[in-house]
Amino acid sequence: MKNVLEYLEQSAKMYPDKIAVKDAACSYTYEQLQNKAKCIGACLAKQTTPRHPVCVFADKSADTLAVFFGIVYAGCFYTLVDPSFPEARIQSMLSVLQPDVIVDGSDASEKLTACGYTENVVRMETLTQGMDSECTGSDENQLQQIRESMIDTDPLYCNFTSGSTGTPKGVLVAHRSVLEFIDRFTEIFDITEADVIGNQAPFDFDVSVKDIYSGLFTGARVEIVPTAYFTNPTKLMDFLCDRGVTLMVWAVSALCFLTTMNALAYKTPTTLRAILFSGEVMPIKHLHKLQKYLPDVQYVNLYGPTEITCNCTYYVVDREFAENESLPIGVPFKNERILLLTPDGGEAVKPGEIGELCVSGTSVALGYYKDAERTAASFTQNPLNHAYIEPIYRTGDLVRVNERGEMVYVSRKDFQIKHMGHRIELSEIEVQMTAVPGVERALCAYLADKGKILAFYTGEADKAAITGALREILPGYMIPNLFMQVDAMPLNKNGKIDRAALLSQYAAAKAAKKEARHG
Repeated sequence: MKNVLEYLEQSAKMYPDKIAVKDAACSYTYEQLQNKAKCIGACLAKQTTPRHPVCVFADKSADTLAVFFGIVYAGCFYTLVDPSFPEARIQSMLSVLQPDVIVDGSDASEKLTACGYTENVVRMETLTQGMDSECTGSDENQLQQIRESMIDTDPLYCNFTSGSTGTPKGVLVAHRSVLEFIDRFTEIFDITEADVIGNQAPFDFDVSVKDIYSGLFTGARVEIVPTAYFTNPTKLMDFLCDRGVTLMVWAVSALCFLTTMNALAYKTPTTLRAILFSGEVMPIKHLHKLQKYLPDVQYVNLYGPTEITCNCTYYVVDREFAENESLPIGVPFKNERILLLTPDGGEAVKPGEIGELCVSGTSVALGYYKDAERTAASFTQNPLNHAYIEPIYRTGDLVRVNERGEMVYVSRKDFQIKHMGHRIELSEIEVQMTAVPGVERALCAYLADKGKILAFYTGEADKAAITGALREILPGYMIPNLFMQVDAMPLNKNGKIDRAALLSQYAAAKAAKKEARHG
């Protein structure tokens, strides 16, 4: 295979009347999805050029998927732009992409207008309504010519990073990277046409790529969970049970929402066979809560940044872990080479030795769209290979190998600090804090200007209890100097803890206290 549309066409042939995707408003069978996508593709092909971006300004839905595949039929690549984003971020993304066409399926069209996009905008309903019939002969010929001109290294999608640490970067991923990954992913986790995949991730977050294309490849059904349900545990559990979800590929924070809200005590989905999670470190305390209610489910820790097409390692949970331990990130997926590089360009091979995780192989993205400088900084030559070109992606994540030969995430390079003369991994403090009774989630930051470690946490424990427990485990220089209890961890668009939002809360609280003293 060289194009993901072969997944859709294969499943439409094998399972024409089977539901491919379903949301709260509508659903498409595989045959309907293929026909609609082809007609959308024929329409878009008259307005753009192959290998150009087409933006979709919409929330996730079955129609959004039909438009995605229509864009691919037109030989282009898609980018979802979330209508809830601030205008400045929308403008930033669109200025990078400069799309020929924007498909608008939102109620926030004024944001596009404010960003200067009034032409070449087509409403989603114009594309999706009344396009269930087959394409005309001339349309079929045009689509066939486009397909014949495409190769497997052509771009499929461009997902922008969260931008929490600076200007967003558009990660460009090719067809062959997704084809390679999904073939392995579905094989390892035994995903078949009998599965019902409960989609949690937004469509501009690469976790959703596993939902979308695992379903498309195997003929499974993708159930799009309404975003609003992730603030309503009762509706969420009713949905999972009523739709017979068998597989959840979710962000860690979404699963922690279930355990924090005690949702599984209300109802457990008896059809569920596997929970795969990624995006952040899974607190063992929350894993234990999941296992208590769902003891027969397979749990898998997935690791990998957007730049390497979803994931590069996995760990099937196969033993008990203490609450102050970290889950391994496991072993590489087939056909992905993992290197742990030391600062001097060598390789970390000794047990316990820490290195930056770097990835080589087909899964590595094409780079950052129209951003040669940052592409060159992160997508580099393998320093251990002096014989031929071997691009690697430098993740910026620090990893060590444990005594079992499993890789264990240590920290981001950015989160490794020097405090009181000692080099400290903030994630180590977070793991130990989360194990303290009365602490649900924890995140640490370093206030470099003050030389202090700041710990945010949710839960009922107080500072004295946390400090006392940590002193039993950690050396004094690793005990946080400042603590801030919050009602809930703010999450960014992709369901990860929003570090910048926490620091803003701390600054606001500090300013309010200062004002109260002087008021």
